[in-house]
Amino acid sequence: MKIDLSGRTALVTGSTSGIGEATAEALAGSGADVVINGVSPERVAEAAKRLGVRGIAADVGTADGTATLTEQLPDVDILVNNVGIYTIQPVFEITDDEWLRIYQVNVLSGIRLARHYAPRMVGRGWGRVIFVSSEVGVQPPTNMIHYAMTKTAQLALSRGMAQQVAGTGVTVNSVLPGPTLSEGIRKMWADLYPGLDPAEQEHRFVSQGRTAGSLLGRLIRPEEVANLIAYVASDQSSATTGAALSVDGGMIPTILP
Repeated sequence: MKIDLSGRTALVTGSTSGIGEATAEALAGSGADVVINGVSPERVAEAAKRLGVRGIAADVGTADGTATLTEQLPDVDILVNNVGIYTIQPVFEITDDEWLRIYQVNVLSGIRLARHYAPRMVGRGWGRVIFVSSEVGVQPPTNMIHYAMTKTAQLALSRGMAQQVAGTGVTVNSVLPGPTLSEGIRKMWADLYPGLDPAEQEHRFVSQGRTAGSLLGRLIRPEEVANLIAYVASDQSSATTGAALSVDGGMIPTILP
């Protein structure tokens, strides 16, 4: 199976590192005209140069930032709502401002962008909207309830939007990565396990934490998540819509997510 996205324009939010950058690279490698996004103009410029794609710096966690982006990029064929933030906090210590901040970035960004782009996709008879959710949306960790809430919300959003655009040639899906090796994780390991080589840091992290439930026995790599997203963005996935697709390494211990 060869995925060919030639002639398609793709926007990947939060794509200057991690899953977002890997997704942008995978889509560009399949022929798409990719636009990456982030808040920092410097980081966007660096990532765009690294990947050989276009970049737009805009804070899609705000209405003004979203408007800035859509003014510069009025239409896309593939929208990957990847941007997300998280913190580790006991649930009863999370303030109203923090609940609202994480909701604005993780949930409202995707709502605003889909509200702009999806009707245009419907008008052209083809499109892909993809929410990068998480396995925590199905099994919330106690110390990240606010983050898990936003990931559960994305599952409801993708299903509801898929129902709204039924029969139009536009599909809406979510993917659910499990714990994924990222720049932030590596920095955390440096604090948790100073002096150990990366392989041993990963072994300890997996064996001592909630990731011990992974059937892979390791963290997922960003490119592994990106591979699923590239498939969902393709013509080959035309019968897949309204779905929550796991790429969690077996973290969710059920047959269905």
